[in-house]
Amino acid sequence: MAVGTEAGADENAETVTATVIGGSGFTGGELLRLLAGHPNVEIAEVTSRSKAGKSVGSVHPPLRGADLRFTEPDDLESVDILFAATPHGVSMGQVDEFFEVADTVVDLSADFRLNTEAQYDEWYDGHDAPEYLEKAEYALPEINRENLEGAELIAGGGCNATATILGLYPLFEHDILEGGEQVVVDVKVGSSEGGAGGGEASSHPERSGVVRPYAPTGHRHEAEIEQFLGTSVSFTCHAVDMIRGASATSHVFPSGPVSKGDLWQAYRGCYEDEPFVRMAAGGSGVYRYPEPKSVAGTNVGEVGFELDPANKRIVVFSAIDNMMKGSAGQAVHAANIALGFEETAGLEFAGLHPVGAP
Repeated sequence: MAVGTEAGADENAETVTATVIGGSGFTGGELLRLLAGHPNVEIAEVTSRSKAGKSVGSVHPPLRGADLRFTEPDDLESVDILFAATPHGVSMGQVDEFFEVADTVVDLSADFRLNTEAQYDEWYDGHDAPEYLEKAEYALPEINRENLEGAELIAGGGCNATATILGLYPLFEHDILEGGEQVVVDVKVGSSEGGAGGGEASSHPERSGVVRPYAPTGHRHEAEIEQFLGTSVSFTCHAVDMIRGASATSHVFPSGPVSKGDLWQAYRGCYEDEPFVRMAAGGSGVYRYPEPKSVAGTNVGEVGFELDPANKRIVVFSAIDNMMKGSAGQAVHAANIALGFEETAGLEFAGLHPVGAP
């Protein structure tokens, strides 16, 4: 399929210009890959201090042949939309500058995900531009679609939080959970979560073959989960031997009886019409429940569940590609809604099977 002719996209819609700040990292590369195939986006500028002057294809092999070079981020062009794929703390210090050159800003860091300055004092190291927090809209359309339309500042969700929220959201939306129940979440995530400069712990000799707890308690993504679900969670993360993917297993103990029919009604009620969520709850075959390998390279989140009546427990499974649904794909999906484009534009890749470690 030729670039710019994605099936299902509105080819008569306007074309907007876009800048990607921090385009040399894994997330920046994923954004560029998606935007290069987007029928309504023209990439105007890609910045990177460390790679300035080099071709984008020399860093991101899927973009070899693209007529794009990294530039310094100090003199930005005026564009319609700016994507910031920078480390936490950068965007909050430059957000005024971003809005001087762009009408819409999509930030993929944690800088605008939370609602209040007090949350950033508790979970991060404070906030340099708290006046923007009330203007930002969370980028996960499945829970915030109506507020994304026309949004000027979009805050990408964390990958671990995204997987967890997608799995648990229907239970709260359909009153199976009220907020006081015990919820225990275990997330296993691939090495790309650490970024291109992930350090010693993310190097292949240290990462290969591991199931390593790296945030047994106090993970920052807890703040997002609690903010959007309205409950506290007991949250633990493991680093595992895969590159792409985040898989959340949530153990939920409802206060009253729940049937499988109740669960199907809740999940179908929330996700039946969602273009990027699909159910995997038992059934037949090898891939009976959600797992990252089955969604690698896509913007799809898989959700599923199993009922454990003997222990009065619901086990909820959810899986995403952390680089896509947990980052760049989510950002493009949210931007499509904000700009009035077809929601699925640039995001219709259906994945591969069989495929190696995701």
